[in-house]
Amino acid sequence: MAVTIPQHLLQSRHWRSMIFLFQNHSKLQQYFTTRYFDLGAERVSIRALKQLAKPWSDSERFMLDLALHLFNDSNKVDLGRMDYLDQNNSRLALKAIELRYL
Repeated sequence: MAVTIPQHLLQSRHWRSMIFLFQNHSKLQQYFTTRYFDLGAERVSIRALKQLAKPWSDSERFMLDLALHLFNDSNKVDLGRMDYLDQNNSRLALKAIELRYL
C-alpha cells in the first residue's frame, strides 16, 4: 500500500531527505509502504527495514543506512561505504545529504 506524505513532513529536513531517497532509489521505493512507514504517527519501522536489508547488496544497504541516518543521527552510517555506489546512486546520496544539511 502506498504512503501518503503529509506536507509538514516534506518541510522537515530529517524527513524530506529520507523520503527523497525512498522515492528515488529503485530498491527503497519497493519498501516505501505503510508496512514500514506510519507517516501520520511519524514512525518508521527501522528494525524491520534493517532486517529486510540483510541480503541486499552493499550499495543497497548503504542507501538504506544513509536514509535512516539522515532521518535520525542515532542510525550511524560509514560514508566510506559510498565507494560501493555507482554514479547515479552517488548523485542521489549527495542530493539527500544536501536536503538534510543545507
